[in-house]
Amino acid sequence: MIRPPILNPQSVPLSERFAHLPPVDAAELTPQALRARFARTPAWQVEVSGDGGLFSDREPAAAAVLIPLVMRADGLHVLLTRRTDHLRAHAGQISFPGGRVEPEDGSAVATALRETEEEIGLGAEHIEVIGELPIYTTVTSFAVTPVVALLHPGFELKLDSFEVAEAFEVPLQYLMTPAHHQAHRFQFDGGERQFLAMPWQDYFIWGATAAMLRNFYRFLRA
Repeated sequence: MIRPPILNPQSVPLSERFAHLPPVDAAELTPQALRARFARTPAWQVEVSGDGGLFSDREPAAAAVLIPLVMRADGLHVLLTRRTDHLRAHAGQISFPGGRVEPEDGSAVATALRETEEEIGLGAEHIEVIGELPIYTTVTSFAVTPVVALLHPGFELKLDSFEVAEAFEVPLQYLMTPAHHQAHRFQFDGGERQFLAMPWQDYFIWGATAAMLRNFYRFLRA
């Protein structure tokens, strides 16, 4: 079955909202609380393990992304990027810094740190890795490990202008409130695809990025 790409996700019909689910309490969204949660990971069930199918028959390649939590005076903010419009894959989409695991990396954490420095110029000296989330498999055949980290203040971003159009921050509390989550259903000849989205101001956070944030929500609510 040919699965067509979703080129305009904002136009895909909305199928579900999640206002009935409780938000993560603000007390659980502090650096201290998150360090403690990853140190004593509870039993929990991932909600979304992947995009639901592959565009190719090849085995998924290992990849990693950084979920960067910026420590601000008003709480933690998630640092996200918007990819440039000319890229062959995921052009213009909202994403975490990250990419394919290279042989010299040695670990998902090393990949996430290397890619973060390459894409947005953020060095490891500002990054405190606190844990990992379960692997998420994308429709483009990548098995992605989300690496969660706290970003200590004092950094200055230097974006790779070829890959990254801009970087912006969203309050973690907003993203950990399911009233801001929504599901969409994309139908095509022979099947359908579903994806999550978390619109924020003029940004449409969707697909794998939204799914990994939803899994983060489930982890914190476990």
